[in-house]
Parts: sequence; C-alpha cells; structure tokens
Amino acid sequence: MNHVLKFGGTSLADAKKIIFVSNIIEEKSKITQTAVVLSAPATITNSLEKIIELSLIKDINYKKEIIKIKNKFYIIIENIYKDNKKFLFQKIIKKVNNEILFLKNLCKNIYISNICSDLIFAQIISRGEILSTQIMRNILITKGYNVQLINPIKSILAEGNVLDSYVNIPKSMKKIKKINFKKKSIILMPGFIAGNKKKELVLLGRNGSDYSAAVLSACMKSQSCEIWTDVNGILTCDPKIVPHAKIIKNISYKNVMEISNLGAKVLHPKTIYPLKKFNIPCYIKNTFNKDFIGTKIENINNKNTKKIYPNITYIENVNIFTIKTSNQENINKIYKNLIKIHKEESIILFLSINFINIPYIKIYIKDKYFQKINYIVKNFIFNNKKIFKIKIQKKISIISIIKPKIKKQKKIIKNIYKTLYNSNIKVIYDIKNFSNNSISLTVKSKYQNKIINLLHEKIINSYKIIQVFLFGIGGIGKTLIKQIKKAQKNLKNKNILIKICLISNSNKILFKKNGINIQLWKKEFNTIKKKYIKEKFLINKIYKIIKKNKFTNASIIDCTSSTKISKQYLYFIKNKFNIITANKKFNTGNIIDYQNIRKIAYKNNKKFLYETNVGGGLPVIQTIQNLKNTGDKLISFKGILSGSLSFIFGKLEKKILFSDAIIEAKKKGLTEPDPREDLSGLDVARKLLIIAREFGYTLELKDIKIKKILPELINTNTKIQKFLKDTKKFNQYFLEKIKLAKKDNKKIKFIGKISKTGKCTVKLEAVNNKDPLYEIKNGENALSFYTKYYQPMPLVIRGYGAGKKVTASGVFSDLLKTIV
Repeated sequence: MNHVLKFGGTSLADAKKIIFVSNIIEEKSKITQTAVVLSAPATITNSLEKIIELSLIKDINYKKEIIKIKNKFYIIIENIYKDNKKFLFQKIIKKVNNEILFLKNLCKNIYISNICSDLIFAQIISRGEILSTQIMRNILITKGYNVQLINPIKSILAEGNVLDSYVNIPKSMKKIKKINFKKKSIILMPGFIAGNKKKELVLLGRNGSDYSAAVLSACMKSQSCEIWTDVNGILTCDPKIVPHAKIIKNISYKNVMEISNLGAKVLHPKTIYPLKKFNIPCYIKNTFNKDFIGTKIENINNKNTKKIYPNITYIENVNIFTIKTSNQENINKIYKNLIKIHKEESIILFLSINFINIPYIKIYIKDKYFQKINYIVKNFIFNNKKIFKIKIQKKISIISIIKPKIKKQKKIIKNIYKTLYNSNIKVIYDIKNFSNNSISLTVKSKYQNKIINLLHEKIINSYKIIQVFLFGIGGIGKTLIKQIKKAQKNLKNKNILIKICLISNSNKILFKKNGINIQLWKKEFNTIKKKYIKEKFLINKIYKIIKKNKFTNASIIDCTSSTKISKQYLYFIKNKFNIITANKKFNTGNIIDYQNIRKIAYKNNKKFLYETNVGGGLPVIQTIQNLKNTGDKLISFKGILSGSLSFIFGKLEKKILFSDAIIEAKKKGLTEPDPREDLSGLDVARKLLIIAREFGYTLELKDIKIKKILPELINTNTKIQKFLKDTKKFNQYFLEKIKLAKKDNKKIKFIGKISKTGKCTVKLEAVNNKDPLYEIKNGENALSFYTKYYQPMPLVIRGYGAGKKVTASGVFSDLLKTIV
C-alpha cells in the first residue's frame, strides 16, 4: 500500500516552501509508504525556455539568464542551510554548478549553430525538476530518512513526440516492478521527464509533472494520487474572474476531462487517463492549507449527480470561420480536410456543421492559429473553384457549463438563457457538444467576464449578490451600513448577500472589489490618507475603478447632497450600475436629464430608485407610479413634505417658542445640519417638483412658487450658532400666528400643493379639522392625493418622513429591489 504525492512549482518556489513540503512528505511517510514527484521551482522552467530563445537569436544575454537561474538555486540552498545546519550544503552546491556548466555548454552550441533540436531542448528545459529532486533528497536524508530515487529516463518508457510524449504504462509498470523499494523509504522522482526506447530524455508535455504522478501511481498500484498546488481544489470557475468560486469536493474522471478540454486549467486529460483506467482516486490539495480536504476525483457515475456543482470554463481569443456553400458535397470535402489538419496540427477547437437550408461549416480556432487556418481555408476554396461565402468573427469567447447530464436538466438550461436575456446579452452561437454533460456558448469577448459571473451567481452560487458603491457616510450613510450589518443574518437565510465594495466621503475612498469587512470598515476608512481633496479627483478615481473592474449586479447609493455626484448618474447607468439615491439634486435638475436617465435605465435593464426623495421611508414614489400604471390621473395634491417643519409647528401648537423648537429639532437630527435649508422651503419645493414630474408635469424648479416661512430674509452668511440665537426675534411672530389660527379652530402647517393644471405652491397655511393634514405633527409627513379614482375622499399616505433611521431604511428597501 502506498500513496503518490506531486508538488507543483508554486509549492517549491523558495526555501521556506520547500522545507514546508518536506514536512508534509515526512508526515505522510509516517502513515504509509510515500512516493513523491516534484516539479521545478516556480519561474525556473520559463527562465530555461528564455535562455534557449536568446541563444537561438544570438543574444549574448543568455549568459546573464543562466547566472540568474544559478543565483536563484543558491539563495534556496543557503536559506535551507540556515534552517538546517545538517543540510549537505557543499554537495548540493556542487550539483548546481555541474548543472549550470551543462546548461552553458548546451546554450553555447545553440548560440554558435543557431540550432536547437527537440532532444537538446528537452535536456535544458528539464533541469529544474532534476535539481528540485536533489534538493529534497538532501533535506530528507538529513532528517534521517532512507530516500530512493527513480530515474524516469530508465524507468518510465515514453513514445511519440520528444516534447509531448505518451507513456507506455504496461512496459513502464514492468520496469518499476523491478525496482526493490524498501518498506520505510521515501521515493522521489523528478516530474515532466521520461525516456524513450533509445534511453533519451523526453518530455511529457503540458502538465507533465501531473502526468508523471498519474503514471507512477498506476505503475505502483497506489492507493491514491495527491496533486499538491496553491489552491484548495478544483473550483467551480476561475477565481480570477469569480472570486467567490466554490470548491468542488467530488468530481468524476469524466467531468475533469471535459472541463479540461473546454478550457479549465486543471488536470490534462492524459493525466486523468491512467488514474481512471486503474481506478485510483486523485486528490487536489493546497500545500499552504494542508489540512483542507480538497477535491477528490473518482468514479462517481452511480452517485446522485444533482448535488454536484456545475463548473464554468472558458476559452478566450477565439476566431470563428463560417463557410457557406451551395451543396452538401462541398461541406463534406471541407470537413475531411479540416479533420486532416486537426490530426496533424491539433489546432482546431470545435467544428460545427449544418446541412439544413444553406449548408455551412463553422471552425472555432484560437487566435494564435488564425493566419495558418485562414491561409489553408482560402487556399482550399480557391483551388477548388467552388462558390463559397466566408465570414470571419474575431474576439470571441467560448463559455461552457459542465455538469453531469446537464442537457437533461431543463431548469438549469432555462435559467442560463433567462439570465443572459435579462442582462441584454446576446449569445452568438450555441455549440452542439456531443456530450450530454456540457453546454457551450459563443459570446463577444468583451462580455466574457460579466457573463461568467452572472452564470456563476445564477446556477452555482446560491446567493443573490448585490454589490454596493456607497457615497456619503454622514448620518444616513452610517445608519445604512448599521442596518445592512444588522440584517446580514436574516438576508443570508434568504440567500441574499450584500457586498459593500466602495465607501466614499468627499475626500477619501475605501475600495475592495470582493467586499469591505463591514465589521471593520470605520477602522480601515480612518487609516486612509486624504489624497483626493477635490470632488472631481474623487470622481475620476471612481471612473478608473469602474473601468478596471467588472461588476455583475452593482448599485450606486448616493447619500450625499452633492450636485457633482448627481451629475454622474447618467455615466453610472450607462456602465450598468443601478442607482439608489437620497439626493434630490438630479430629480430636480433639468427636465431633459430627468427624462433621459429613465430611458437609458430601461434600455440597460437597470434601476433608478429614489423613494426617499419625497417621504423618507414612506412608499410615495411607488404609490404614484402604481396610480399612473393603472391609468389614474391627478386632480390635486396637498401635503406636508417636511418632517422637520412638521415637528417644529407641532411644538408651536404646544406653546413652545419657535427658537427652542428649531434647536430641539436639530438635536434630534430632524433638520439639515444647517436648519436654514429647511426654513427656506427649498427642500419642500424639490419634493413637490418630484411629485409633479412623477405625475407627468414637465416643470422646472423655478416654476415652484415658495412663500417664505419667516417674515424677513434669512442671513445665510452668519454662522449657524449665531443664526439660532437670532431666531428668538421670530418667537412673537409665530405665537401670534398660532393664536390667530386657533381662534378659527385651525392649525398652521407648511404645505405643498399641486393643482390639476400643474401649478405648484409652497406656503404656510391654516387648515381646519376636516383636513387630512390637521393632526400631522412630531416629524410626520402626510400626502393627500385627489385623483380620478380617489375622490371625494383622498388617498392619504402618512408616517414619519424625517430622520436618518427612516431615510436609511428607505434606501435599504430600494437596494433590495435591485435583486435579480
């Protein structure tokens, strides 16, 4: 009984990691006999390839690259020695020097002759694996272990292309069987390398070390094969595109082959073949998270496939040749030629043929092969002198969804196409895969990442994710964050996940693509230096973030009163962001922008939500839109639209002085930071304009007539504290006004009105006890709509319309409407 472990280049990148790997090997060897296959340290193979390229073009800098390789190994050896004084330092240094001399001689010959045969290329490119094995051997010997080396040139027999050979497993098995392995020994073998019949060093091609491990597992009849890398296992998607990709705990050999063929950078199909044939389970494990179970690859055909996650893969930079002709015979001829090219060159990804109506054939190839295929196809058509039409499409991606028997799971297929339709994404073609386990779609490459994220969220990730860009962290913004934090658990139970990706005030930005830690956001925000003093620099920074990153369901939340931020709404909508705003500046700006944003939002299938613009958390905008959608029309409107003024005038009825009522309202957070903004009536005018526009009146802010609250103009230049003291002079004026109204059994209210003709006024008015606004006080809002359907009794909406908690909850409610 034995296990085979393979460690990749990232696991062996430096001395610290190599020592860590040796500890894993040591732990495993105490349980069972362990055979280990090692790659070259990270970047070494690329460096070796570079020295060949430089030598071929007679660039003397190849010598410098060889020195860099030597220095990297020296640093690794020196750092291992610092950690372990028993390490055979001089012995391994001598080995490195011999290998470097070997490289110099081979590269010198290439430099002089301008020729590098495949056999010489193989010898150079494999030095990293050979040195990795020697270093690990010396570490384990100094720990007191008996180490046996397998020479793959002698023991692993390969056939075919020198640089991409296939192993003859039955013959290799006989060779391995002849080796006398001691029971307590640790077996080491360099990966990527084998020997041919002439006992020449050959390479095992792409993912060669993985293939070496699979072959060794088959030859030794191992209990398992473990591929150790820098990820926790096989993921549902490329984590560079989908950061929240899930780990697939169990997957079949067949599915791994399929996802590999369809673009995923996992095990190569030829690595899977020996494991599948000899029924050896394979584990993909993380060297740096060694206790994590990882992904197990095995035969799971008889298990319940419905519980297995789908996998999304992609192939980018694809060109599509569509060749149309007049008859089927021509298509057959082209097909035979293309199959011949595929066998000889292995460069065609897919072929798709149609014989119905107009016969055609589609060829899907990677961009790097475009010129070659273009020449072959056009040359063939020209020589045959047939009538053909050729269409070439470039910058195409093939996105595939792989799951056992996916073609029979209509719910998943329906969800895929519904997701793309709702996102206004057009699929160019469906590729008719022969397998029942995969569906492949061709799309424009510019949409690739967005589509992958959308599909991952809809068919793999059980959570509906909302990404948030929050502008403004004053009272409303901070309260909103608290409310989101408090609701997280409840939302999670409903499969909703809110990620706040950006938090910004007027001079700082905190941005994290995968979401800010909501528990620590204040601490993180406060550590940021004030780099963006002016708002325009802040906006430019946000532009760069939007251009650089792809977001699938992102929303801008504007909790500022900034005009400059509101002017960016059209840009945000065009870039596929929803907008939720408590800022009234845009909706009370010019009517052309007001109308355009709604058209653009509809065109881009995005939401522009602003419920809090009028009544805080009250459902005012939603109600108006419902009335309009059902064909209702406004006869007149009348309402108390300021929670702060509702509170102040409610206090005046209790004989509290005007100046004291303002101070109390400010302390409760009911007024703006500067109460003069409330007392000017402009805020009520803005709300009234929004209501009027929602009903279809094409008005501007200047069309709203405001009758001032105060008997004289407010001095806006004085400091707030000075102004609050000055309000004492208005106390008597309001006492008399309240007293006079009371004589007629009326109460003074600050009211906004809209007539049937669209005339809008904002003023103080005395109302009687039959008016729905009569009892409104203490910060309440009340809106009474007289419509074609609601008369003579109006539709009344009443509730608290001021305060950060109410407004934040209104914003939060709008945010949840963006779930798709």
